[in-house]
Amino acid sequence: MMPHDLLTPGRKIEGFSAILLPLLSTGKVDWAGFEAHVARTCDAGLGPAVNMDTGYANLIDSGTKTEVLERTRFITAGRPFVAGAFVGDRPGDPFAEAAYRGEMELIEAFGGIPVLFQSHGLTSGTDREILARYQNLARSCERFIGFELGTMFAPFGKIYSLELYGELMQLPQCLGAKHSSLSRSLEWDRLRLRNRTRPEFKVFTGNDLAIDMVMYGSDYLLGLSTFAPDLFALRDRFWEAANNEFYELNDTLQYLGHLAFRTPVPAYKHNAAQFLNLRHWIATDQTYPGSPTRPESDRFLLQEILDRLERWIDR
Repeated sequence: MMPHDLLTPGRKIEGFSAILLPLLSTGKVDWAGFEAHVARTCDAGLGPAVNMDTGYANLIDSGTKTEVLERTRFITAGRPFVAGAFVGDRPGDPFAEAAYRGEMELIEAFGGIPVLFQSHGLTSGTDREILARYQNLARSCERFIGFELGTMFAPFGKIYSLELYGELMQLPQCLGAKHSSLSRSLEWDRLRLRNRTRPEFKVFTGNDLAIDMVMYGSDYLLGLSTFAPDLFALRDRFWEAANNEFYELNDTLQYLGHLAFRTPVPAYKHNAAQFLNLRHWIATDQTYPGSPTRPESDRFLLQEILDRLERWIDR
């Protein structure tokens, strides 16, 4: 079914932007660049999302993860932020419930809302078994955000059946869920189900190849928005004000998304570092060791896109 029934002109969009963890030329974390980007994201009106894929949640150590949370709490100063609860495991491993609880408690201790990354242990088995795991985790927290992740992003990802998604949606502690299948149809199905059964539930699009999903009622939790939180926030204001500049700005941002999120998809983080470096917002365009890279020639393409976006900067 076409999504005409879902169009929501004039809606206020809620956006969370997955903060890139930048590096210095020494390979150490660029904490000044990180703090400035968290502040910049907040000032634009978006919520920071830290220790997500864009923050190398699967690669950084526990000390770095905790320092990210501590610095984010200080900068946000009571404003909302979310953080990834990541538990690494291998195929066949049992569900690591205690490890998830520890991650969630750590995030809540710093005032954040946990985003529950998937893992092999969490997503194995039947729908009933998966639901029971989420129910157990929900009992130990005030609120959380779920997460469906396609395998193009990570091998432990899984897109749930619509029936299971509907069950998860009814958990009162679950405020919403990030949907990263890169499928419009699957996301539209979730939006229709949300509208029928729990209108306050947030479907946070993670579709960096279709960022206009906000037109149909999705909010967002994106890695692409870390390239330009100022311009994503401006685009959102255009939609709320029924300003037709929404479409042209959205198209240009989508061009950026199609370049950055090509195969191999995880290398978008290097493009983010290149773009933020071109904007003079971070010191280098280095990516975290173990994360795939893009060619140096991408900088020329990114500069061309930045030039196209120039007329909207500082609006």
